[in-house]
Amino acid sequence: MTYELFIGDYAYSSWSLRGWLLFRKLDIAPTVQLVDFHKAEVAEQLTDIVPARTVPAMRTPEGTVIWDSLAMAEELHSRYPDAGLWPSDPATRGLGRALAAEMHSGYSALRSECPMNLRTAYRDVPLSDATRGDIARIETVWAHARNLYSDQGPWLLGEYSIADIAFAPVAARFAGYDVALSDIAQFYVETHLSDPWFREWREMGLSIGETLAHYAIPFDTKPWPGPA
Repeated sequence: MTYELFIGDYAYSSWSLRGWLLFRKLDIAPTVQLVDFHKAEVAEQLTDIVPARTVPAMRTPEGTVIWDSLAMAEELHSRYPDAGLWPSDPATRGLGRALAAEMHSGYSALRSECPMNLRTAYRDVPLSDATRGDIARIETVWAHARNLYSDQGPWLLGEYSIADIAFAPVAARFAGYDVALSDIAQFYVETHLSDPWFREWREMGLSIGETLAHYAIPFDTKPWPGPA
């Protein structure tokens, strides 16, 4: 048996992107079960893996159901501790966990006002003070990590880790909503946009599934700012 990965729409499901990137980092090809946002409620499509009711979720080879992207990340790290999901250095790993946890529980204004949409990019989007506050906080923690580890690679902790998986959809939001950023933050966003795994996911988002009107926002559009 192999892993089963339950995900939502490639273009819109930011949490699903995180779950999928975990397996790409591990170089494991799970059996993917796609939940269609255009049909029934998500929980109604996950009756085979109750009590999971959101995506992403995974079923392990021995049959254990694990839901929530952060729980999945930590469980996969515990199963594959040498795969690089987290760095081996305790101090670096501790910072990474703090970054991922803050992303997991915070930034509600940004998530609500700027839902991930990999099919469309907007220009001149008016943002609320609450969302601008989230953006400022994200820039602060990104700069903190990059100032510590920029000499070790282009990612938050130098090498790619769960912290970057957690923030991949944030980078997509910043790109898609024309957010003006500091040089450090813009470099980090562009690192995500040019990442082969992110580009692979976005390509699936453009070709699989339907355009969902629920995610449309009435602002002027522009070409996607990253590589095709």
